[in-house]
Amino acid sequence: MSDDSIISAAETAAPVPSESVTGNPAKPSRRGLLGAMAASGLAAGAAGLAAGVALGADSNPPVPQSGGLRRFENKVVLITGATSGIGAAAAKLFAAEGAKVAFCGRRVDRGQAVEREIRNAGGEATYLRADVLVEAEVRDFVDTAVAKYGGLHVAFNNAGITIQKKLHEYSADEFDQVVDTNLRGAFLAMKYQVPHMIRGGGGTIVVTSSSNALATDGGRAAYTAAKRGLVGLVQSAALDYAADGIRVNALVPGTTDTELVRRAAGMEAVPDDAYQVFMRQWARLNIPGLARLATPAEIAAFALTLASSEHAYMTGAQLVIDGGKTAHA
Repeated sequence: MSDDSIISAAETAAPVPSESVTGNPAKPSRRGLLGAMAASGLAAGAAGLAAGVALGADSNPPVPQSGGLRRFENKVVLITGATSGIGAAAAKLFAAEGAKVAFCGRRVDRGQAVEREIRNAGGEATYLRADVLVEAEVRDFVDTAVAKYGGLHVAFNNAGITIQKKLHEYSADEFDQVVDTNLRGAFLAMKYQVPHMIRGGGGTIVVTSSSNALATDGGRAAYTAAKRGLVGLVQSAALDYAADGIRVNALVPGTTDTELVRRAAGMEAVPDDAYQVFMRQWARLNIPGLARLATPAEIAAFALTLASSEHAYMTGAQLVIDGGKTAHA
C-alpha cells in the first residue's frame, strides 16, 4: 500500500450539511464553490466532500513551540508513517528536542526530503523505506535503526489509511488493506520494537488511533474497526509490558489538515485560495468546539508529550485531542 493513501491520523468528520451558506464573490458560498468545482471538471472533489471527507482549518492556527525543551536528548525514536503529515511533523519535533530519529514510509522522495530538512536544521534523522504491510520490512526497519543508533527509547506508530464506503460495498481486499495497515501494522511494529526496549530497560510507545474509535459515521466500518481495535491493542500491551518498564498509550486525534486529506477528497486541482476559503467555511459548520482542523504539528506536539517522561504513571490510556469533536452529542 502506497503512502499516497496514508492519512496518518488525519480524521474524517461529519458530512457537509445540505443547507447553503450565502456569500459574495470574494468569499464564495459553499454551494457556489462546489458549483465552480463541477464547472471546472472537479465533480470528483465535490463528490468526495459530499461523502464526508474531512476538510477545514483555521487560516492562521497556532504553531506549537518547544520552548527550548530537550526532553529527548540522545534518545532514539522510531516513527512509522512519517513521510508527511503528523508523522513528518513528529519527526521534526522529536529531532528539535534532541532525539535521534529513524522513520519509515514508502515514498522515498518525501522521506529523503524530511530527513534533509531535519539535518539542515541541526537535528539527527534517518529515513528508511519500509511498508508496514510487509513483516520483513518492518523488522528490518526496526533492527537497522536500533543498530545505527544503539538502542530504542520511544516508538510512535502512526501509519494508517482509510477507504470509505458502505460496509457491503467493501471488497474483502479493501477491508483487509485498511485493517492490516492500521491495526496489523501497529502490531508488527510493536512486535519488533518491544524486545529492544526490554533489553534496554524500558521505553514508551505511542500509537495513533482516531476519534472515530469513540464516535464515528457511516462509511467507515473498516477504519473505525481498525482504530477501535488499536485501543484494545494498546490496553493489552500496556499490561503485558508494565513490569518491563514499557508504557503504551493511544493518541486519539480528531480531524487534521494534511495534504493527504486534500488528495483523498479529490481536490488537488482546486486553486489554493478557493480551497482555503472552503476549508474555513466547512470547519465552521462541521467542527464543534474549536471550529477548525488541527494542524499536523499540534497533534505531533501531543504525541511528544505522551512519549516524554513527564507522565510516568500513565499507561494503557486513550488520550483525546480533537478540538471538541467527540464532546458534541
